Amino acid sequence: MHGVSKRAEAIRPFVVMDVVARAKELVAAGHDVVRLEIGDPDLPTPSVITRAAEAAMESGDTGYTQSAGLPDLRVAISNHYSSAYGVPVDPADIVVTQGTSPAMLLVFGSLLDPGDEVIVSDPCYPAYPNYVNFLGGVPVPLRVRAEEGFRYRPDEVRAAITPRTRAIMVNSPCNPTGTVLPPEDLRALAEIAEETGVWIVSDEIYHGLDFSGESRSILEFTDRAFVLNGFSKVYAMTGWRLGYLIAPRDFVRPAEKIQQNFFLCANHFVQVAGTVALTQAQDEVALMRATYDERRRYLVPALRDEVGLRIDTEPTGAFYVFADASTWSTDSLALSRRILEEAHVSCAPGIDFGPGGEGFLRFSYATSLDRLKEGVARLSEWASERG
Repeated sequence: MHGVSKRAEAIRPFVVMDVVARAKELVAAGHDVVRLEIGDPDLPTPSVITRAAEAAMESGDTGYTQSAGLPDLRVAISNHYSSAYGVPVDPADIVVTQGTSPAMLLVFGSLLDPGDEVIVSDPCYPAYPNYVNFLGGVPVPLRVRAEEGFRYRPDEVRAAITPRTRAIMVNSPCNPTGTVLPPEDLRALAEIAEETGVWIVSDEIYHGLDFSGESRSILEFTDRAFVLNGFSKVYAMTGWRLGYLIAPRDFVRPAEKIQQNFFLCANHFVQVAGTVALTQAQDEVALMRATYDERRRYLVPALRDEVGLRIDTEPTGAFYVFADASTWSTDSLALSRRILEEAHVSCAPGIDFGPGGEGFLRFSYATSLDRLKEGVARLSEWASERG
């Protein structure tokens, strides 16, 4: 009699979710835990969005929609990419999904055959290699370095391409590092894609959370690209589960068929609210971005100067600081557990994001400035006591 499938046995856990579970256990036991481990915005969803969802539910928008998504939402996404990046996106090339994670299944399910390769950065968001592995592909990690801003080296990308390479994975602004790739990096990767015939898969979920300028879409540089995006981060809508895929035309119908079978469609009233988010919530988004930037400008120097962690390159996007804690320990998982149990501060171990993340800790500033200050005080006291 067979047990658990080899596919399920092989998939790596998302360790930060285990940290979340333990932090919640401590809170339930009466401890005060400063939660810096997960990228879940503490700011409320803009009221114009919640009101739109309520109105949609009251009017009966609670059934299925087209698998590709509501036409109005797809047009709003198209208009957003036109106004924000100056690139034309046909609404017919958009598939709306229940969050950005299902969009990854649509991309890699449409793109990969067993043994096909995808170049990913190391460190990177752990779902990327997990999706590739789960679908029979081969993730090819390329080390990116803190002192270089965790940027790909184009010559190393070229050297990693083989006849089985199908795509290069890009995430800017980046989880876990907070890196925003400059235009010249995106242009270089686009040129590699054009020259070699591989595709770029660009995860743009943190667009709108760039504190040094405007985020740039890969579609400004090449049409040999898939774009993953959604509403979770910039609109504080993580629990709403709404994302989308922009795909080259030949891949849209295959992606739609996967959607039809695995997810049917995104929630109707949530799609209505997403349309309102894109068209009416920009003022509130600007206020949220300013709030995150205030927290970032506090946390980065505080981790350096008060806690004693090393940050070679200042993060300028998303809401994460990826700090080098290797002088404390080179076992980031054990270190994060110690800090949680002893200081009651939860953070994500760098190893969760690949071997290149070992020795690092990721701190999320998707929480209030007061809680960040409390967390820094606890970390500083804990570090001085162990020293």
